[in-house]
Order: sequence, then structure tokens, then C-alpha cells
Amino acid sequence: MSDIVPSRPSETAAAPDGAVKDLGAAARAFIALQHVLPQHGISRLIHAAARSQTPWFKNLLIQQFVRGFRPDLSDALVTDPLKFESFNAFFTRALRADARPLPEDPLALACPVDGTISEIGMIEGERLLQAKGRHYTLDALLAGRQPWIERFAGGLFATIYLAPYNYHRIHMPTAGVLREAWYVPGRLFSVNRVTADGVANLFARNERVLCFFEDGALQHGLALIGALNVGSMETVWHGEVAPRKSRTLTRLEAAHGGSGYAARRGEEMGRFNMGSTVILLFPKNSIAWAEGLASGQTVRMGQAIGRRLA
Repeated sequence: MSDIVPSRPSETAAAPDGAVKDLGAAARAFIALQHVLPQHGISRLIHAAARSQTPWFKNLLIQQFVRGFRPDLSDALVTDPLKFESFNAFFTRALRADARPLPEDPLALACPVDGTISEIGMIEGERLLQAKGRHYTLDALLAGRQPWIERFAGGLFATIYLAPYNYHRIHMPTAGVLREAWYVPGRLFSVNRVTADGVANLFARNERVLCFFEDGALQHGLALIGALNVGSMETVWHGEVAPRKSRTLTRLEAAHGGSGYAARRGEEMGRFNMGSTVILLFPKNSIAWAEGLASGQTVRMGQAIGRRLA
């Protein structure tokens, strides 16, 4: 059974950040609107609409999406967008088995998603870079999970943004046994660059699912960040974790029948039902990022993004 834990303010509240962003009027208006919108209510409506199997309605949604975002379907298992039973089935479509070959080097880290690197680098003590001039803390991101905060302090991180047109399943960057998993309640701000530049502690304010893994000496974390219209996140072990009736900090099962949940490098571990952001966390001296990775770079699931040192 999952453990429901009362939240302390420091577990879910954003840490202060005094940075001031020079945003244009349109960006400020977009961010201000998000503060007053019923974020969870809107996301629940999108959740219901995306799962409709009424042919004319789901086809209309899919056609409008394809026209607006032009997703690449050439590597999808099913390439006809109207063959899917719902918009959500189309959005979370599977890829062909040969579409994302893993690195030949068994110590290489495989990119867990298709997307764009927002930020990548070292964790400065307990501070992670959100955007130029803005930081947030491990304590805020990990909702006060002190043992994992200590493990990742001074380590390495990568934040990868999934645009609506990207492939939306999430895979393991390296093998691991799930040691802990948590649902963390929060807001549902958009996670695009405009909002990342303008909303302090964005990733530590939004609803999220935290998964912590071990594989021998190597530990790593995957934080799945919810966003506006992305009130639905799931893992292969827990099913749909969000949305939830009770938005309370909740510990999720890490084992079943006495056997720990585990996955190999490249195996699917979860998915976003609409686009969002993944944050990878590693302890110091455990990995090295691949040379040349930088903010703004497009990455694809399966490509080598680093190498294990432990």
C-alpha cells in the first residue's frame, strides 16, 4: 500500500529566489494568466477529452494537433494517426523496436526521452540551475527526502523539455532497481522556456513524480514534472499516478510480492499524457556528461548522453 504523508511547508513550497527576469509584456501576461487559471480543473478537462473514443471527436483532436505541431510519425509503430483509439493513445504512441538503438558501450547513459535540453551541468551544493539567473534547491525539488538530497548534493543534473510534438514515453538512462518513489502535489504551470525564465522555482512548485534507483554503486533519480494540461503522469509499475483525488505527498510502492521493481537500460519506465519535463539526477563522481551537451540542444531517446564512472 502507498503511504500518505502530511506535507510540511518546506516539502512542497518553492524556495526563495531573488532573481529578476527582464520579460516582455506578452510573456508577463502569459505567466500572470497561469497564476489565476484553475490549473488542475483545466487539466482534468483535457484529461477527459484526450481519452474520448468517439470517432469524430478524437479524429478532430488528432487532425488539429497534426496540422498545428507536425509530429514526425515515421518511426512510430503505427504511422496513421487516425488508427489510434483516442487522442491520448496517439499522443503516447509507441515507436518501432528498431527506432532508437541504444549505445554499444554498456557504460554509456542512454537519453531517457526525446526533447530539448533546458539546462545541464553540476549541482552547486544543493542548487540547480533552472534558467539564466534562476536557481532552485534539491530540498524543494525532492520534497524534503533528506537521504536522496544528501546523495545528489554536489552531483550532476540534466533537465530535458518535451515539446508537444515529441515522443512521450520515458525510458531508463541506465539499469536500476526502484528504491523509492513519491507523488508530490503542486501547481501545474507550463514548463516552456518563457515560464522557466519567469516563474521562480518552477520545477519545485509543479506537481511531480519522483523515482530513485540503484544499480550496484550507481544511484540516480528521475523527476517527472507535471505541467498545464499535463495533469496525468504514469509509471509502468504504478499505472496512472496523477491526477489524484487527494493531492497529498504520497509514498508509492517500490516492490511487489517481495521483489523490487527493476528495469534495464532503455526500458520504458513511464510516460506523460501530454508534454512536460524530465530531470535526471546523479551523485558526484558517478557519471560524466557527454562532451558538447548544452542548453538548447535537441536529444533523442537512446542516444549516448554520458558515461557511468561507478
